[in-house]
Amino acid sequence: MDHITPNRIVIALDCPDAVDLAEFYGALLGWEVVCPGPDEPDVLHPEWVSLRPPNVAEVGFSLGFQRVDNYRAPVWPDGPVPQQEHIDFWVESIPDAERVAVALGAVRAGYQPGEAGGEGLVVFLDPVGHPFCLCRS
Repeated sequence: MDHITPNRIVIALDCPDAVDLAEFYGALLGWEVVCPGPDEPDVLHPEWVSLRPPNVAEVGFSLGFQRVDNYRAPVWPDGPVPQQEHIDFWVESIPDAERVAVALGAVRAGYQPGEAGGEGLVVFLDPVGHPFCLCRS
C-alpha cells in the first residue's frame, strides 16, 4: 500500500455556533444541513452539524461544523490566531492508513481525544503541523 484510499472526506470547521455556520454555508452552496436529532442521532458528537452536497453518495465529501468553547476567530493570513480546521479521512483500516501517513511525514498527535472512548479515530499532524484525523469507516 503506497497511498490511503479514503471512502469519505470531511473538512471540519471549529466555530462558536455550529448550526449558524452550517446554515450560512448551506445557503451559500445549496447543500443540505444535517443536525443531530431523532432521525440522525450522534451521541458521540452532539454538537456536530454536517453539510452535505446534493450527490453526497457519489462525492463522499462533506463539511462538518463543531462548536468549541471560547472560540476565537482566525486572523488571516498570519495573525496571532491560526486557522481552525482539520480534515477527516474515513478509511477501512486505520493501522494501514497510519503506516502510509507516517511514511509520508505525518506524526501521531500527542493528544488523542478519540482513542480513550473507542471512537475509532486517530489524530495526526501533517508535516507542517495541521491536524487531520484517520477515522474508521
